[in-house]
Amino acid sequence: MSENKSDNDTNTTNAETQRPEEGYEPLRYFFFDFLKVFVMAVAIIIPVRWFLFQPFVVTGDSMRPTFHDGNYLIIDELTYRFREPARGEVVVMRFPRDPSQYFIKRIVGLPGEHIVIKEGRVTIHNGEHPEGLTLEEPYLASQSITHGNIERKLASDEFFVLGDNRLSSSDSRVWGTLPKKDIVGRVYLRLFPVDDLELFVPSPSYND
Repeated sequence: MSENKSDNDTNTTNAETQRPEEGYEPLRYFFFDFLKVFVMAVAIIIPVRWFLFQPFVVTGDSMRPTFHDGNYLIIDELTYRFREPARGEVVVMRFPRDPSQYFIKRIVGLPGEHIVIKEGRVTIHNGEHPEGLTLEEPYLASQSITHGNIERKLASDEFFVLGDNRLSSSDSRVWGTLPKKDIVGRVYLRLFPVDDLELFVPSPSYND
């Protein structure tokens, strides 16, 4: 009986002398590991979010049938730091008359070109096509025409942009040319709806 009592006393003493904070060591390590991962994620995500890619939700029907109201897009803000915007690319832009508003439009005319809209078609006059090139626009709905009777010579930093829904789009036909400084970036990816997931790569045929 005395030996059992001695063992119990020893166990009790060991339990009592164990440092309370030792039980919190795993929790402490977990907290610091989580903090490190969080800081690293913030260091990576914030620059990507603010300087490389941004989300954009389409509002309205001015870009139908290419984009619909509520489409969730990812905008590439990096590409135009290394090259000029190309004809046929869809861009998100600040509205020149109110920079707090953002529009989505397609680039049709490039700097220095002479744009003519007549009889429902868009014609481009430039160094390669001094007599004029009438654009073929496969992204438009069938039987769609471009309303307006417009001639515009673009400056060295101006673009002419149109919505794909030519019957219902406020674009360069209405409010004029788009300065390069107001271009935020090009549409890179349609993320939602998932059924319409698509990566957008410019077609070389648009760059004639």
